Amino acid sequence: MYEHDVIVVGAGGAGLRAAIAAQEEGADVAIVSKLHPVRSHTGAAEGGINAALREGDSWESHAYDTMKGSDYLGDAPAIETLAQDSPEEVIQLEHWGMAFSRDDDGRVSQRPFGGLSFPRTTYAGAETGHQLLHTMYEQLVKRGIEVYDEWYVSNLAVSDEENPEERTCHGVVAYDIQSGEVEGFRARKGVVLATGGLGQVYDHTTNAVANTGDGVAMAYRAGVPIEDMEFIQFHPTTLPSTGVLITEGVRGEGGILYNSEGERFMFEHGYANNAGELASRDVVSRAELTEVNEGRGIEDEYVHLDMRHLGEERIVDRLENIVHLSEDFEGVDPLEAPMPVKPGQHYAMGGVETDENGETCVSGLYAAGECACASVHGSNRLGGNALPELIVFGARAGHHAAGRDLGEAKIETGKRGEYEVGEVDTPVSPGEVGLGSPSGDAVADGGEKAADGGAVAATGEEIVQRALDRERARVDRLLNTDGVNHSEIRSDVQQSMTRYVNVFREEGGLKEALRDIREARERYQEVGVSDPSRTFNTDLIHTIETRNILDLAEAITLGALARDEFRGAHWRKEHQERKDDSWLKHTMLSWNDGEPELWFRPVILEGEGKTYEPKVRSY
Repeated sequence: MYEHDVIVVGAGGAGLRAAIAAQEEGADVAIVSKLHPVRSHTGAAEGGINAALREGDSWESHAYDTMKGSDYLGDAPAIETLAQDSPEEVIQLEHWGMAFSRDDDGRVSQRPFGGLSFPRTTYAGAETGHQLLHTMYEQLVKRGIEVYDEWYVSNLAVSDEENPEERTCHGVVAYDIQSGEVEGFRARKGVVLATGGLGQVYDHTTNAVANTGDGVAMAYRAGVPIEDMEFIQFHPTTLPSTGVLITEGVRGEGGILYNSEGERFMFEHGYANNAGELASRDVVSRAELTEVNEGRGIEDEYVHLDMRHLGEERIVDRLENIVHLSEDFEGVDPLEAPMPVKPGQHYAMGGVETDENGETCVSGLYAAGECACASVHGSNRLGGNALPELIVFGARAGHHAAGRDLGEAKIETGKRGEYEVGEVDTPVSPGEVGLGSPSGDAVADGGEKAADGGAVAATGEEIVQRALDRERARVDRLLNTDGVNHSEIRSDVQQSMTRYVNVFREEGGLKEALRDIREARERYQEVGVSDPSRTFNTDLIHTIETRNILDLAEAITLGALARDEFRGAHWRKEHQERKDDSWLKHTMLSWNDGEPELWFRPVILEGEGKTYEPKVRSY
């Protein structure tokens, strides 16, 4: 068993920043990651980092734009923390040597992005995430922080109190991809989940194959509520053949969207009369699909994004990698012709419920980055707000886990019993099929009993050992079962989610998706791993990941069916209006022994010096 003060799961932007922050506090910190740090999906982020750095801009303006972009479902304490801390974190990156693009006067460049009232998006060409990742990895190496790379964390080790708010996370268990061993990692102070997105729930996504929502699913099964899972961002500009992202920076620099009739439809069809192509992402995605659905799409699938008018010099200077992506994946030279683009799953606004310090309701368990929900983004994330979220809340989670006092959080976590419990009319009973026996759940079951029949309190090491024993038994069972291959199950769920739980949603389709997920759960009962080897067994890893995909697909769909309104990225055919009187609240799901329990928590609109009043969101 390995032991450290703080264990960070995941080595993308949030994980690296959390590890550096914990080390700054004097903690013995280690990262456990299924990928080498510089292969993390943060490296695919292209656009930039929002920060109020210049005269004429302010953190208050950044906070307001973010709250408006969230369609008033973001929590003000989290939004204001993001806006206040982002400038300092960007300056820190610059001091660490990040290669930002610069203006002629030497200042870090900033460009316009969708939904912003000021051009506050700092960037490094169109490879900002790549530069961010490498800059922080240099700091990791410089500080001598230990990295267990190519270790797949498959479960948490959490105590077994009945009430999740009384539980404690003592570590994780992980599979060493190189050796095939399953080992325990004990955290003396805290575990920080920074596992990234869940794009593999869908079959057309900008996310990497590794983005299977592991951290969200593990925390969910450990008793931590997951929040606002129905809000999935579909980026308006992805390449049709692969889902590869074409940065919003193209539109920020002046790129134009056209339909098959050569119309600049964002203006000519009235989707966003003021902002046009730089309206919020949900607005642009719906506009594109409406054009396709009404017969004005190209090949009935996509629209065109044209940047030729910007000129070769400007394109190569600021967007060079976009030229290569378009040429390599679509065979289109964007210096000579417009690029084909269509909406694709890009980001999950929801995730593990945390406060503004990254802490969950389970003691010692933190989450940061895309796997977490503080909630900064509410029902719709603004472009350029993901990377500051990584560094701001990664730093806060790392500092707090290592022991720094960040003050009392304004966002309360857990508290399920204090709020309204919801019901949703589902065609099948969700979650009732228990998967992967022996249990793949995090919560320790049983243990020694005292003479009076009560449980004997287990030590942290004992709790990690129990979780390790269960996980080794699960892996042995999977490796020795000649069953259904996970890939068939995963593919069917991905296709169902893309068909029914996409940009446009309706009640019948959502219920059909739940039926498909239920059938997939039942098939997963018979899952087996065809590769019997212990080393580099990707079939085993993907089989465990598929269980996470099933749980999260169900959570997304349950939330989408429950929320009978149109807000942000969540569009419902039967409910074409935002319902502030009844839906200014977060959709929460608790695991409840495998049967998802739906409840709601009010949105916090009271900020540091003002209360954000919901207004019509137009661009």
